[in-house]
Amino acid sequence: MTTSRHPLQIHVLARPGYALRLGLRRGRAGNPPLVIFNGLGANLELLDGFVAALDERPLVVIDAPIVEAALPFPPYRFSNLVREVDTVLIELGFAEPIDVMGISWGGFVAQQFALQYPNRCRRLVLAASSPGVLMVPGRPTALIAMLGLGMLPGSLGRGFMSARVLGGAFLREPERVTEHLGRLAPSGTWTQIAQLLALWGWSSLPWLSHLRQPTLVLAGSEDPVAPLANAYLLANLIPDATLTVLEDGHGFLLARPLQTATCTLGFLTRP
Repeated sequence: MTTSRHPLQIHVLARPGYALRLGLRRGRAGNPPLVIFNGLGANLELLDGFVAALDERPLVVIDAPIVEAALPFPPYRFSNLVREVDTVLIELGFAEPIDVMGISWGGFVAQQFALQYPNRCRRLVLAASSPGVLMVPGRPTALIAMLGLGMLPGSLGRGFMSARVLGGAFLREPERVTEHLGRLAPSGTWTQIAQLLALWGWSSLPWLSHLRQPTLVLAGSEDPVAPLANAYLLANLIPDATLTVLEDGHGFLLARPLQTATCTLGFLTRP
């Protein structure tokens, strides 16, 4: 199924046990396509400000898989998820090398893609992410809010959008969260469980040193979910990595879309 919106065209593609929801912009030829993997409990509409600040390169934004009725068996893992994504990208006409960006949970998918498809992934951007389960843990209050524990059923989306999770500017001005709630589509319970199971036992620490793509690590100085120490881990273990720290929290892409886009494009377009 395909629907249109500006500036991305939305596609929902059925895969075995789940559905992939993505936003597509064909863009201007001449630049490598940028593929963005979205975060836990997030939907691509939240990235409208960031997308608007990018140049006119081809763009694909991929939300975490949607699981409707029950968990697929076996549950999807990042390794088979990126295999499906690569197939989808080729079906969409993106068979050439691509730039890959991962945001938070999407950063795990991006790292896995870079490992499995080194010739497909030209450059890698990791934003507000970590090496997986073997990470420097965030604040318990932020993690509980992100998982929606202690909240009404189905309210993970609002938990994700809480000031405790986003930190930084949103923690200092909690009323700013309401600016984004209208674009938030909270995910269902099975979708949430599947996303967490995909992460269970997954860590990139053993193989980060094998990644050969030039990599930009973007991190918030006040991130309550993925503390800054995780960004230093990524930047130190990936051989060709650059670290850029923004004075904000886990939600710096929402609070500072123009600054984040400027850093990203500066990295992607450098010689």
